[in-house]
Amino acid sequence: MSVSKTGSSKVASQNTIEQRLQIQHLQEPTLIFSSSLGSDVVKGLTQTPKSLPPRYFYDDYGSELFEQICGLPEYYPTRTETAILQKFADEIAKITGACELVELGSGSSTKTRILLNAYNQLGYRLRYVPIDVSAGMLASSARQLLVDYPSMFVHALAGTYELALAQLPPSQLPSRMICFIGSTLGNLNRQECDMFLSQITKALEGGEYFLLGIDLQKPKDILEAAYNDSQGVTAAFNLNMLQHLNWLLEGNFDTTQFSHWAFYNEKEHQIEMHLRSARSQTVQLRALNLTVNFAPGETILTEISRKFNLDTIQHELKTKGLVPQKVWTDPNKWYAVILCQAIDRNYLVRFDGNKPSIK
Repeated sequence: MSVSKTGSSKVASQNTIEQRLQIQHLQEPTLIFSSSLGSDVVKGLTQTPKSLPPRYFYDDYGSELFEQICGLPEYYPTRTETAILQKFADEIAKITGACELVELGSGSSTKTRILLNAYNQLGYRLRYVPIDVSAGMLASSARQLLVDYPSMFVHALAGTYELALAQLPPSQLPSRMICFIGSTLGNLNRQECDMFLSQITKALEGGEYFLLGIDLQKPKDILEAAYNDSQGVTAAFNLNMLQHLNWLLEGNFDTTQFSHWAFYNEKEHQIEMHLRSARSQTVQLRALNLTVNFAPGETILTEISRKFNLDTIQHELKTKGLVPQKVWTDPNKWYAVILCQAIDRNYLVRFDGNKPSIK
């Protein structure tokens, strides 16, 4: 029996991909959200006002919907951040030198390719550690990247940010850069943001890097349009959380009896996304033995998206030992990408104004 050259080539190519790919489930796939699975749902739905954690957006379908959102005409953050990276990726790569790229919430890794291209053109070795709760999205995007970058190695981590940052594999390159782009930091409230930045600091060695993308404060009409798109994709993304909970926790949410509601809270400088109950109704989550009553018009807060003051966030980063090295913005100053370098944790750092002093 003979094998064609084309068939042999395909098999060889597939073998090299598998040799360059490692997918690590930080927990069993059915428990990917951590040992607290469901406890945060109980807490959120039994308090007043009701809320749900944004992590429940991201089953595989939710991840696909978010990718669609990123391409919507009203949703400026993705294209604005992309333009910044396209313009300054070479500069980022020259500042950091050869380094392993770790990306939190990697999704399809579309914008990451801009960085990978910059490092590749400078002749640096490519090693990528994508992190996402959607194992399906993680696997498919990783394999496509390995086709497109024949010398790259990928160690994918399927799990939450918290688990991944605590279990990062040793870097195989001289340095490491953790990337948190996509303005996802805005989804964390002030306390969660403080804890998250502490985790970033702990995960980095002195001299390693943190690349952060943030959405900046701007007029209300621009912000509200971005979260109420004309095609209804953001509404579908929001409502899909209820479908995800139905599957995950044996629920009976009727998504036709809830509607998407997003607005800008000017006092807190944040977009708030809610699901609003159309009528009086009762929902059961059998896996949690939980019954939840909703009044007409009652809402569930599903996400916040904070909009940052550039000077304030730079100061917060410095207090965590993440010292901004360079800041890039778009011409409208709607968005910023900040490259920080971690200070050695062996030092006690005190920040006085904008000047760090080490004691």
